[in-house]
Amino acid sequence: MYTRYEEYLIERAEWQSFFKSSTLLIIAFATVFFPRLLDSAGAPSPINFLHFAVVPGTCAFVLLQTRTRGRDQIVTVQVLLFALVCLLCVELASALLNNAGVVNIALDYLLLTEPIIFIVAIACLPLSQTSVDQFRGWFVGFNLFNIVAALFQRFALNLHRRPGLGDNIQGVFYRSGSGHVVGASVALSFALYFFVTAKQRPLWQRSAILAASLVHLVFADAKQLIVVSVLGFIILTLLKVGDLKKLVLYSILAVIICWVGYWAIYQFEVLRAFRTWIRPELYGPDGEATHLKFSSIRIMLSHYRSGLEWFIGLGPGHTTDRLGGWMLKDYGNLLMPLGATTTNIGSETWAATGDSWLGDKSSFFSPFWGWAAIWGDLGFLGLGAYISLWAIIWQRLCKDDLSRFLLITAMLHGLIFTQMEEPGYMVTITAVIGLRWQELRSTAKKQQHRSGSRETLGH
Repeated sequence: MYTRYEEYLIERAEWQSFFKSSTLLIIAFATVFFPRLLDSAGAPSPINFLHFAVVPGTCAFVLLQTRTRGRDQIVTVQVLLFALVCLLCVELASALLNNAGVVNIALDYLLLTEPIIFIVAIACLPLSQTSVDQFRGWFVGFNLFNIVAALFQRFALNLHRRPGLGDNIQGVFYRSGSGHVVGASVALSFALYFFVTAKQRPLWQRSAILAASLVHLVFADAKQLIVVSVLGFIILTLLKVGDLKKLVLYSILAVIICWVGYWAIYQFEVLRAFRTWIRPELYGPDGEATHLKFSSIRIMLSHYRSGLEWFIGLGPGHTTDRLGGWMLKDYGNLLMPLGATTTNIGSETWAATGDSWLGDKSSFFSPFWGWAAIWGDLGFLGLGAYISLWAIIWQRLCKDDLSRFLLITAMLHGLIFTQMEEPGYMVTITAVIGLRWQELRSTAKKQQHRSGSRETLGH
């Protein structure tokens, strides 16, 4: 047994380690959150890759320095690390079969797993309400800045009115390909988190931030986010079958939200863009949207040489993921000399996009979508390993409906575009899930402590 002084020294060492770790987590999050803005401001383009070193390095430091004593934390971290190793094994097997470069392996793996690596770092930290509050404070500040930046782009700079510039209400994700959707998704996810958890703040304050995020969404023209959010809420409602009270409440809310949303897009001119694609003929078996959406899968299948590709794919970065579709093209002068490899699948899919009249209309119809890309790169084994990572997070870390809703919406985004490989968005989602997990554990510990104190006083 430890003496009281020895226990004090142990706790002091843990607190010092935790403060260092939480500070590093804040820095790591910043390297994921702000590189696009810095790039737009003139920073060298390699700054977009900095977080690929900082986030894993921070996680390694936290794992080595932190002495976690909670059994559930230890088991959660161990299971996630094992699943991460399993996915890496599939990456290596796919790369060996398809002669993919080491750069492909590293970047493809990190694009998929960086959010999980980040939440591993959060999950392994011992409870400390002070440090959790510190991380939360910076997280809130960063996300408020994103919303303010988007509103500044809209109302001060009027970027949406400039011809030839595309969707430019992007917040801190300015001048990235799908920055308008990413910025709006991050803003709405944060606003929901703040509205649900900041109970010490006045209702008008929380409502104002939620309203600001919705204004951001409308002027960013992020139509797919509305669809994803509604579908996510419906799925969450269906998962409440065992809880009759919540099932009824969520069902009523879902009906109200759908009805009000449908009514609003036909009543307000500012929402007109959201009714552009309500055209059933586009989505049938022979519809142009269906044909374009699944063109990437047809192209991938045309490159199969044997039955092995079904299981381990065509190689990391060799199909239509963010690496194969954009990064190897945009950063070719940086990555090709390092041994990066590519195929014709990305260019063929871009050609199919250009041949369709829907190709440049909306990312909603894009053949570059997350789940197809993961399957194309890594086959069914890679897809299964990736799903298992999120299944573990769902089971062990999603402890409230907010966390579950955000995870559902992230997975739904994978049916539309490559947003599951957008670090700024996905790390924000895992940061919220990790924060909620820590906050709920801290609350439970306080309640347990109070109960124990009352029992002691009673005796």
